[in-house]
Amino acid sequence: MIIAVEGIDGAGKNTLVTAVTNQLRSQGHSVSSMTFPAYRQTIFADFADQALHGQLGDTADSAWAMALLFALDRKERRQAIVDAARENDVLIIDRYVASNAAYSLARTQDSAIVEWIEKTEFGDFQLPLPDVQVCLATSVGVAADRARNREASDMQRTRDTYEKDAGLQERTLAAYQKFAGGSWQSPWLMLTGDDGADRLVEWISARLR
Repeated sequence: MIIAVEGIDGAGKNTLVTAVTNQLRSQGHSVSSMTFPAYRQTIFADFADQALHGQLGDTADSAWAMALLFALDRKERRQAIVDAARENDVLIIDRYVASNAAYSLARTQDSAIVEWIEKTEFGDFQLPLPDVQVCLATSVGVAADRARNREASDMQRTRDTYEKDAGLQERTLAAYQKFAGGSWQSPWLMLTGDDGADRLVEWISARLR
């Protein structure tokens, strides 16, 4: 089972993934997790990181160029995704294809880029579809505070261009909500509040019985 965890920057995705992983393992399930972008694992993720920190000229100005880098990052990790999903009861992915689609739609307001991402990543690159996509509907204000606090506590974790753009974060959350409402590519769960991990574990456990 592949679970994709989505949300804007600072939404709490890593915290959720860690909590769900620990709970499922305590129940005896085998669980693997991975994160995208796969920084320091693929050159495309590192290029994207450099671009979003202003180190690759005007690359970040193009939503299409960034979408391509993020797509190629996942393509490089395709076999790892397939293997982890096959070898475990559950694979939890912190950011997957919907992240690329949501941020790109938020930047361009053009559905053509969403269609291109869908065709490229799930079609041409043959990435496996998630069984469910989970969106943490954390407010933009709360998420922004978390991102700032993370930057202040970790000198290696400076906020990038996307993280600093509150308007982009608001539009991205709206894009996620649109995808969830239309069940884009798979069923969606919208999680709010502090019980998100418990709710997700309950949903997964019911389907693993």
